Amino acid sequence: MKTPEPFLFLQGFLRNPKRVGSVLPSSKVLARKIVQSIRWDEIRTIAELGPGTGAVTRLMRAHLPNTATVFLFERDPKMRSNLKRTYPEFKFHSNASYLLKRIHQEHVQQLDSIICGLPFFNFSREMRQNILSQIHTALRPGGTLVLYQYSLHMKKQLAELFEMEKIQFEPFNFPPAFVYVCHKKQDEGTSKTNELRES
Repeated sequence: MKTPEPFLFLQGFLRNPKRVGSVLPSSKVLARKIVQSIRWDEIRTIAELGPGTGAVTRLMRAHLPNTATVFLFERDPKMRSNLKRTYPEFKFHSNASYLLKRIHQEHVQQLDSIICGLPFFNFSREMRQNILSQIHTALRPGGTLVLYQYSLHMKKQLAELFEMEKIQFEPFNFPPAFVYVCHKKQDEGTSKTNELRES
């Protein structure tokens, strides 16, 4: 018998609250807001970091071009196993700290878009910087990062690395969430990434 998603998510939170970050999966209204922020006709490669039980993944699959390559990075083993059964066509990995290594192993150099729900507020400064640096490097110039958090604590760091298109507040989620929609600059090299690593 399949474990209900809210219960599966709660189990993950109780096992490791710093890595899961919330007691409930993202709401449908938040998932729609995230998915609507991406230009799906431009997507050939995409990664979702922290998909949890797949609230966003479910909507994402409905928009994906048939030939798209999808990477899902989920640390919780039970949630990852559940996602593998539901989305066998996607590529699964456990640790977003190895984002670049994993996509390169699949002969993908850069991604068109990254959706990220990792709870950065709970991470150490070093881990946060490492993952942001990898996200920046992994995105192609002009690529889209959609990141959702439960506060505005990431605004300054994201603005230093990306062009900030908008920040949307979604009150009909528990807890209420902020959706950051960012783009990697078209003429962006690696200088910003190096600055982040050295700071």
